[in-house]
Amino acid sequence: MTKIPVLSTKRPQVSKERETARALHERIKELTCLYSISRISEKNAALPDSVFQDIVEVIPPAWQYPEAAAARIEVDGQSFHSSNFMESHKKLSAPVIAEEKCRGRVEVFYVQRGSGVEGKKFLREELHLIRAIARQIAFIIERRQAEAEKEDLQKQLIHADRLATIGQLAAGVAHELNEPLSSILGFAQLMRKHPELPWKAVEDLDKIIEASLYAREIIKKLLLFARQTPTFKGRVNFNDTVSEALGLFEHRLKKGGIELVRDFSPQLPLIFADGGQLKQVIVNLLVNAIQAMPTGGILKVHTAVEGMHLLCSIADTGKGMTREILDRIFVPFFTTKEVDQGTGLGLPVVHGIVTSHCGTISVKSSPGNGAMFTIRLPVDTDIVLQGASG
Repeated sequence: MTKIPVLSTKRPQVSKERETARALHERIKELTCLYSISRISEKNAALPDSVFQDIVEVIPPAWQYPEAAAARIEVDGQSFHSSNFMESHKKLSAPVIAEEKCRGRVEVFYVQRGSGVEGKKFLREELHLIRAIARQIAFIIERRQAEAEKEDLQKQLIHADRLATIGQLAAGVAHELNEPLSSILGFAQLMRKHPELPWKAVEDLDKIIEASLYAREIIKKLLLFARQTPTFKGRVNFNDTVSEALGLFEHRLKKGGIELVRDFSPQLPLIFADGGQLKQVIVNLLVNAIQAMPTGGILKVHTAVEGMHLLCSIADTGKGMTREILDRIFVPFFTTKEVDQGTGLGLPVVHGIVTSHCGTISVKSSPGNGAMFTIRLPVDTDIVLQGASG
């Protein structure tokens, strides 16, 4: 590490009064600098680039030789320079440590501007000052990050409240529709058995039955989303559940030119869950992945254990999704598919089932880079201990 040349504070040739006045003057400049940084931070909190650019301009005047000083702030790969910036081998530097990570640094240079620069040295107090500036910048970064996290949390709470409201509405609508729909379906199936019906009437009844069954499936999804259907939980081998779901799509994968890559952990513990509902989760995610690759691609299904959680990821090499779509994929009835190809309930149902199992689901995607859904389900400690002892 380069040793910082430090100007000795002992000056026998200078009177004590002049030395005290000089030290006081430098101290006033340091405090003025720190106060200015604090004011800039409060005034321009919502404008990060403006904050750091304004801060870097107030740094050189705080140094002993402001006419020869230049400053630079580097934060997260961005650089901000004072208006008179030049690099020099004479510099002071301090790292910006925020959230226990180095996010950049603050640097002050004595640059070549006329004669006499070679003899200029940094004071010990200036080393303390640049470290204080770095701490203030770190505080600005941490505060901005905390505000961003608070905003994200508020959005999540609003989203959760909206989903709860929609769930209550959906449950009410589903229950109201169930009875008349069952009557329509029952009478249509009963009439279909009449031996003297003309073929045209038979065709029309078949259409009524098909539409009624489709509507009933939508109602089932609504009830699942609203968590109004009973669950039947027991010990589940998740690898078997995923394999059963994949078995339903073997022909479709081959026909669509999609390569299936299985990466199952053989050490998965049993989990306490509703196997039927988890199978529906996997089926819905597989359907989405296949539909995202109409011209073929690679489908990778991975299972693993991470701590006390079971992980399952389903990744495709399809067209991917934009940030705007990602923000809405779990909203009921939102869909990017054609009118006759999707109801917008598949992913909300997946979210509802995973959440009801005290799990989480996340997605990573960008346009042209496919998508990966990752499910995390808690492992039942009692089952793990019983399995170990057995």
